Amino acid sequence: MAIVGIGVDVVDLARFEQVLSRTPGIVDRMFTKAEQTSAQGHQLPLMSLAGRFAVKEAVAKAVGAPAGMEFHDCEVSNGGAPKLTIVGTVKAVADELGVTNWHVSLSHDGPVAIAYVIAESRP
Repeated sequence: MAIVGIGVDVVDLARFEQVLSRTPGIVDRMFTKAEQTSAQGHQLPLMSLAGRFAVKEAVAKAVGAPAGMEFHDCEVSNGGAPKLTIVGTVKAVADELGVTNWHVSLSHDGPVAIAYVIAESRP
């Protein structure tokens, strides 16, 4: 396997909360319905949404942050370790770069959420 790219993103929770408060519709623009809720169907807490946003940003950075990628085309789920499902614009970029595997690490503590993403290809 070869590394195509590495992305990292840090989200300040207070700033993220301000953005969500100013523009409530942004949640629907950034996250799929499945990403907005827990496995039990409850609205995710701010910290969890911030973590998922950090993953999406880290994915974009891992593939060179090309214009035109849509937030909904990268879905982050969590049933233990975070998992990515990519479709549409994100899949097109990943396919063009030969990405066959993703490694995702996500953490949140205190005032920040952070995500690391490694995009990998088979030689």
